[in-house]
Amino acid sequence: MTADSSPDGRLERALASLRGLSVGDALGSQFFVPVNYPLLKRRELPPGPWQWTDDTEMACSVVAVLAAHHRIDQDALAHAFADHHDFDRGYGPAVNRLLRLVREGADWRELSTALFNGQGSWGNGAAMRIAPLGAWYADDPEQATHQAEISSYPTHQHREAVVGAMAVAAAAALAGAPGGPPSAGALLDGVIALIPKSAVGAGLRRARDMLDYGDAATVAAVLGCGRRTSAHDTVPFALWSAARALGDFEGAFWTTAQVGGDVDTTCAIVGGVLAAGKAGAPPAAWADHVEALPEWVRGTE
Repeated sequence: MTADSSPDGRLERALASLRGLSVGDALGSQFFVPVNYPLLKRRELPPGPWQWTDDTEMACSVVAVLAAHHRIDQDALAHAFADHHDFDRGYGPAVNRLLRLVREGADWRELSTALFNGQGSWGNGAAMRIAPLGAWYADDPEQATHQAEISSYPTHQHREAVVGAMAVAAAAALAGAPGGPPSAGALLDGVIALIPKSAVGAGLRRARDMLDYGDAATVAAVLGCGRRTSAHDTVPFALWSAARALGDFEGAFWTTAQVGGDVDTTCAIVGGVLAAGKAGAPPAAWADHVEALPEWVRGTE
């Protein structure tokens, strides 16, 4: 059994992943609000509506570009990011400036390359938005990693940021396999095999070795959970959490959120990966609390 490779089939998977990503992002972001801390400890939902952040906004651009071009067109993606950039969604200062300058006519290639003294950003922003692309390429995980690499460069050119995006896309592609998601070990083994040597890859190998750990806080202490907002401090734990709970969106969310860190981003990654597979859709009651996706991406449905 192979995944539907028609444009409509690919888009259906990408939109399902996007919806899961938006739920993880929007609900996760609620737990940066101090009044909601006790709810997180009790695994109780805060009142809605839940607003999503830059994670979802940028993921919407990824899906819109895939729908229009059936692949990643870097110029189209950079301009989609810039055109839909909402300063109040929680973007980092470097990306805020980059997208403003792109809107004003600057070349994203020069801007992205120049970030952080010419090293490029190693942040988790390329990884947080990319799960729907992996779902789009559920029939071809290798192509998912290739397209994820291409998608990173308009904003993130550091090797770790790029590999982080590749890893998340690979995980979503594998989770969206038509025969159902693989085992936790098989998922991480598959991701590790698809990405180049890197700190992200080293973190994923540690995550693979810790799949039998029941205490997420201990795992997060070893792998990181996004407190430094770097790809290698975010992706290994997020994929550890996703791999252990494929098909259980609710359980995966609470495990991920309760360790703290960059909660909206880790939960966006987990939500997007799980929802790439039909068994991993978020609970309908949760999705009903989330702010609607923007008209410009909902028009692709």
